[in-house]
Amino acid sequence: MQKERFKNTLLAIIACLLWSTAFVGIKIGLKYTTPLQFAGLRFFISGLLLLPLVPSFSKLISVIRQNLWLILKVSAFQTFILYALFYWGVDMIDGALAAIIIGSQPLFAALTAHVMMQNDKMSLRKLLIISSGIGGIVLIALPKGINGPNEWTELLGMALLVLANIASGIGNVVVSKNRQSISPVVLNASQMILGGLLLFVASLFTEPFSGFVFPGEYYAALGWLSFLSATAFSIWFFLLQKPNIKVSDLNIYKFIIPVFGATLSWLILPNESPDIISIVGMLIIGASVVLYGLTAKS
Repeated sequence: MQKERFKNTLLAIIACLLWSTAFVGIKIGLKYTTPLQFAGLRFFISGLLLLPLVPSFSKLISVIRQNLWLILKVSAFQTFILYALFYWGVDMIDGALAAIIIGSQPLFAALTAHVMMQNDKMSLRKLLIISSGIGGIVLIALPKGINGPNEWTELLGMALLVLANIASGIGNVVVSKNRQSISPVVLNASQMILGGLLLFVASLFTEPFSGFVFPGEYYAALGWLSFLSATAFSIWFFLLQKPNIKVSDLNIYKFIIPVFGATLSWLILPNESPDIISIVGMLIIGASVVLYGLTAKS
């Protein structure tokens, strides 16, 4: 039991570390192309990368037919809605702030699971702890949105990222409720191919077409983002489908994302640097995950 718990924890941390690198790659790619086009290509390629892991094409088609409604729901919430909002939001604010707001996903995942799942309820203590985490997010985000040179654009970007967090929570619950009905690799490959295709088609109607001729750093960012999505989401779906893992408890590990994501943004992206308010907010968020972990075991 202890060995299994350690394995699950390690896998969750690996997935979150991979996701924490996404913010830098997204900001690099968005210098050359539009949000939905970039997101669509990323996830379509991610799905294709997983196809060699599927035993056979005929079996893949059979499994998709049997689980079509599930795939459509996961694709809608976990890729199309989530990442349309995500890319629009990230395009409006700096990478470090985006990393921090997206890092509040555990809070929204816990609330979503509390509402949608009978066996994943929150106690008052956990609710208070999660509220303190939200306080950390507000502490970081609100001053930046009000005092920035483009305050309304930044506020809209932050609002879109909050909605993306809610979509992510719903997607996690959908996957968790359908345990063992489909392989996590097949589910991830099919939902990302479909979601990526829908995002790209939507970009043709809502954004100017950017073409495909870009510098090498664009393709390096696209390649890395595609790889990390294929890997991290497959790990996450595998964990969500385990009967002894709750959505709210698993998503607590996503608090790792803002720390590493913001740090990478500060180290790599020009014109982005830490400030006292961001650091204090990150400490509050970090404290909330530690306290949540303690209450989850009680």
